[in-house]
Amino acid sequence: MPSKRVTIIGGGIVGLATACKLSRRCPSVRVTVLEKEDKVCAHQSGHNSGVLHAGLYYKPGSLKARLAVSGVRELVAYCQQHNVPHEICGKLVVATDESEVPRLRDLHERGARNGLEGLRLLNRDQMREIEPHVGGVAALHVPQEGIVDYGRVCEAMRTEIESAGGSVVLGAEVTALALTNGEWRIGTTAAEQAADFVINCAGAFSDRIAAMAGVGGHKIRPRRGQYVILDKDQNYLVRSVIFQVPTKLGKGILVTTTYHGNLMLGPNAEEIDDKTDVGTDAGTLELIVQQARRSVPGFDMRKALTSFAGNRPVSGSKDWIIEASPVRNFINLIGIDSPGLTASPAIALKIVSILQNCGLVMEPDPSFAAQRRPIIRKKAADFHGDVNSPDPALHIICRCEQVTEAEIVDCMSRGIPVQSLDAVKFRTRAGMGRCQGTFCGPRVRQLLAEKLKVAPDQIKGRGEGSSSLAQRAKRADLFKL
Repeated sequence: MPSKRVTIIGGGIVGLATACKLSRRCPSVRVTVLEKEDKVCAHQSGHNSGVLHAGLYYKPGSLKARLAVSGVRELVAYCQQHNVPHEICGKLVVATDESEVPRLRDLHERGARNGLEGLRLLNRDQMREIEPHVGGVAALHVPQEGIVDYGRVCEAMRTEIESAGGSVVLGAEVTALALTNGEWRIGTTAAEQAADFVINCAGAFSDRIAAMAGVGGHKIRPRRGQYVILDKDQNYLVRSVIFQVPTKLGKGILVTTTYHGNLMLGPNAEEIDDKTDVGTDAGTLELIVQQARRSVPGFDMRKALTSFAGNRPVSGSKDWIIEASPVRNFINLIGIDSPGLTASPAIALKIVSILQNCGLVMEPDPSFAAQRRPIIRKKAADFHGDVNSPDPALHIICRCEQVTEAEIVDCMSRGIPVQSLDAVKFRTRAGMGRCQGTFCGPRVRQLLAEKLKVAPDQIKGRGEGSSSLAQRAKRADLFKL
């Protein structure tokens, strides 16, 4: 009997997690992920808060609640197995004035009903024992939440998929879907694909993919969130993730230290029409800064490095849609917004269960155990790298992030094409520091040129087929906020 073919549309974390689960449980199945950009996690999965959510906010019994609670445990275990940067630092939800305290109590009750353990309501003094620099009058402590580098999660998942014999096809935007004689024909900008099952994990574009397959009635309205990134010398202000009491539009403004040590503020929540618009503007960022100071007042905006934005795929449904559609062998996911990143392993398991109910036979391979070496690690205090060192392991290319020549060469040897400054930045953080690539950009370009045996001017800033560069607020304007 020929192998069944499963094609997943969308190379974000949900699509990749699903491909990973299928690769482990169905080694005989041919798994293909189609991604329209030139890298995985190019949209929501790469433009977010980097928080591991434990299921605090969501209606008890809902898909969001159930899959977040189980998903965060699975995702942490995955990070541990695959050397993905993460930290369980806990979260405080801060009431900035007395009027928000009743909603804080409601959150405590909801979290307990969702199965979260160790929740504590704190008064002002108790709150400041944990976070001395936080303002407000009370807080809810959520000990099992944390921070993660979702880009590294997606990179690890892609490595696992390809190690198991699956494929991730980049630059493959889906242009047509047709079911003919029980077989799906998938037109893309790369090449036509054929599949027995199609899984729609297209995020903000999932309504368009569903319509192509003949499943109408869905509408995704992107909800943009803008962020500000500050220098690492501001991270002394918070030890855990600091959220404010949520509003109807979202979980509110957070202040957190990223896993890599920067201070981050945001996001807001603004309904927009253009699904590709991830620009930022000084006016909106000013409002975010003002709101962030209600919970953490002491940060210095003269230490701002950059800004970015991400679009959450919000549908008209109050809960996620994850189902076998009325169209044969088309699995439909609609409106997978927060906490979809954290819940991705649990979402993937649900999809596997749906595929089983659709007749896909699961034959797990007990011998398969993919693991991933980290490309970059936090440098120890006794690390003595130098920009002039002849030793690649000590030869620093990026001063701000302490990225070495050996790490950049390593990222090029993982079987994933690395041919642009942006690709190196995504995999190693070279260019993400204080100087934003001013120092290391030419050095990375020269190193890439040497390894690829091309002229330096052939190394582009961004890969061929990348989406258009977003308009961002100028760094000089951030200093004034």
